Amino acid sequence: MPRSADLSLADFAAALASLNPSPGGSCASAVPGALAAALVAMVARQTTANDPFTDLAYDMEPVAVEADELRAELLAVVEEDIRAFERVTSARRAARSGETQAAYRAALEPPLRVCELSLRILELAVDVAERGHPYAAPDAGAAALLAAAALESAALSAQLELSPVHDERFRAARVGEVARARGRARALRASALAAVDEKLESPRARTHVVHG
Repeated sequence: MPRSADLSLADFAAALASLNPSPGGSCASAVPGALAAALVAMVARQTTANDPFTDLAYDMEPVAVEADELRAELLAVVEEDIRAFERVTSARRAARSGETQAAYRAALEPPLRVCELSLRILELAVDVAERGHPYAAPDAGAAALLAAAALESAALSAQLELSPVHDERFRAARVGEVARARGRARALRASALAAVDEKLESPRARTHVVHG
């Protein structure tokens, strides 16, 4: 079977819709995060193309490169999540408690990784919303919304994966980690959308992007 990242969007959606529990919500949460990263990269590159001789253009290229890397990492998490689910299934069949608990912990890592990566994408979305080309402001806003949705969705999956873990200290630490990420994400989302609204209300937002 091909990697999920190599499937067409239609085929991946069909896999999600099937009776098979994997790929599921945890895998799906990585997709809006990857799309958000792609939009951040696009806004950064549009800004560079339209102001090619400014310091801003110089600053935006590393943003685009980092966003590309984040997109690739998120798509890789999809495969990690599928493997983690398979490990849980195998451990349950073996009915060995130690292995099962280890598998539960491992299954938690992909959604936590989606939260972490999505949070960074949100930070970059705020940056391009504030400093990017006004014409691309809606794309920066879409990036923030998608990254926030990815994080919230992954947080739900993390909550599910934590429920069978016996180690209370481990669970409490991860619950706190997710709660902090969600709080930070909400603040970043609000900042990005405020910057987008300000750009859209400006007359300059009606200027057209000139592609180099």
